[in-house]
Amino acid sequence: MSNAIVGIDLADRKQMVVVTDHDSKVLARRTFRVKAWELGAALDWAAERAGKDGFVGVTVACEPTGHRWQVLGQLAADRGMPFVCVQPAASAYARRAEDLTLDKTDDKDAVLIARLTAQLTCYLPEPLDATWARLRHLGARREQLVEEHVACVQQVRDLLECVWPAALETAKQPFRSSTWVAALAVVVGRDGGDLARTRRLGAARFESAVRREVTRRGGARPCLRIARRLFAALTDPAGVTTHRTATFERVAWVLQDWDHARTRLVEVQARMVAVLDELELTALATSIDGLSAVGAAAILAETGDLTRFTSARAVVKHAGLAPRERKSGAFTGRARLSGAGRPRLRVAAWRAVWGCLQTNRVYAARYRYLTTREDNRLTPTQAQSAVAGAILRQLHHVITHRQAWDPTVAAHGAPIVEVVAA
Repeated sequence: MSNAIVGIDLADRKQMVVVTDHDSKVLARRTFRVKAWELGAALDWAAERAGKDGFVGVTVACEPTGHRWQVLGQLAADRGMPFVCVQPAASAYARRAEDLTLDKTDDKDAVLIARLTAQLTCYLPEPLDATWARLRHLGARREQLVEEHVACVQQVRDLLECVWPAALETAKQPFRSSTWVAALAVVVGRDGGDLARTRRLGAARFESAVRREVTRRGGARPCLRIARRLFAALTDPAGVTTHRTATFERVAWVLQDWDHARTRLVEVQARMVAVLDELELTALATSIDGLSAVGAAAILAETGDLTRFTSARAVVKHAGLAPRERKSGAFTGRARLSGAGRPRLRVAAWRAVWGCLQTNRVYAARYRYLTTREDNRLTPTQAQSAVAGAILRQLHHVITHRQAWDPTVAAHGAPIVEVVAA
């Protein structure tokens, strides 16, 4: 109660600053037409005005949008001022609840931020040191490269479905086959997509070219069955043939982008694992069967230091994987995930599920139980979400307690029953 509250509505060159007491009475307000890095003078002004009204200091509050809140946090830390953040969703709900309108101005938003802070509807931002900050930025870079990687695959698939659909039928999972990718690179690269010219090579010379391309891409040896199927598909007339030449030229460029994205992705993932080693968390995180070092690093890049969370459930809520109940009187609605939190953390936990379900007996048994029980049976997607939340909870446990993952503890002491198909 000894500090006044400074609510700041951040923008590019216009910063609205208000100083309020704990009853949200505005003591002073002022607009500063400066960049975020020049807000030091505004904080000094706010501290001076608060001092004139008998306050010992000020607590600075803003919404954590963009990057400017981090700049403001640094300026506040340099002056020894407490710094908190107010979620934009909380501001939006409070704005609507004030007068049931969507009225929005910089002045009102700054006062609203200060009022929510006085009501303790705020939080302390994560204190990042250099190592955790590097892991977070590497995680963001990895996510960008994964999206680029997936976009290249989807683009090649769409283009081939248009002009040469037979090529996609030559392998069960073509984009996971190094032979299929190498053979496609030979077709679109060597002869510019002229299928007739590639056909004149003959099967033996085509297989030799594919073998060289597989070796160039770091593979050991090609799958000749797939190479021969793709060679046979050269005579298939299906597709928009008038677009083939131009489309194959485009496919060659996309394949180059794909190769570049994969190379950079491998490098970024290696750096993330190195940071995890530096934090001495690799052995603990990977003690969870099925969770790779890269998967653990991707999760921790979004959560930050897990010791800052008061409970494992708080991590699950942070990811938006906590169930949301709907009950009123005799009515019981269908529970759904809250969806609030960090979307990229949900994605990282979701991706970790696939590996864990293959090799982790505890999670596999839990998934089977949730999808086969008689009462309140879950769909596969719902069960996978439950497993994703379990991964976050148990990752929090092993890291905060500095203890390796124990299947018995993870199964709550229940015996792990293997389900054998009849």
